[in-house]
Amino acid sequence: MMLVVDKPAGLPAHRGPKGGANLEETFGALRFGLPRDPALAHRLDRDTSGCLVLGRHHKALEKLGLLFRQGRVGKRYVALVEGGPAQEEGLIDLPLARLDPSRGWRMKADPSGRPAQTRWRVIGRGEGVSLLELSPLTGRTHQLRVHCAALGFPIVGDPVYGAAGAHPLQLHARSVEIPLYKNRDAVKVEAPVPPHMRAALADFGLEDAV
Repeated sequence: MMLVVDKPAGLPAHRGPKGGANLEETFGALRFGLPRDPALAHRLDRDTSGCLVLGRHHKALEKLGLLFRQGRVGKRYVALVEGGPAQEEGLIDLPLARLDPSRGWRMKADPSGRPAQTRWRVIGRGEGVSLLELSPLTGRTHQLRVHCAALGFPIVGDPVYGAAGAHPLQLHARSVEIPLYKNRDAVKVEAPVPPHMRAALADFGLEDAV
């Protein structure tokens, strides 16, 4: 019913209006005997790496879509952020809305926006940075990036909600946990931290944090 691929950073998951290389154009190699290509069950930003879930056929996509909408898919990210929170763990409960409702995909914190919640905990601290584990309880566009920036610790390398620098966006979808079948344990998949993020962690003395 399902495939989980380890998406590389810097490659869009799906075809955009401007065209160009994307992960979706490779799905023909992932049929494994089925007549149609698998399809995306959710999205990751172009510069986010890690676990990306695909449904292998229409029935699977319907089921996966329902699980994601109901918030039953466990998602765990790791993010290297500038500065960091004073506490060791917490919950961000901050509604989000489009910056311009008529166009674009940029988001902003907005009390009248759609509910958005993210659990977080610190898993390492370095010189001027922190390594966080982020678990989104909702699935809003750019949720983790906007939530971190709104609380004063933007994700390192985020040119939209933070500041571009020596490192690309340091956000990785580390694992997913999907209750795909009744009366069975949830399917758990984990993607290793990619080389570009390990390099950044090493620069801040956090190479052993994950």
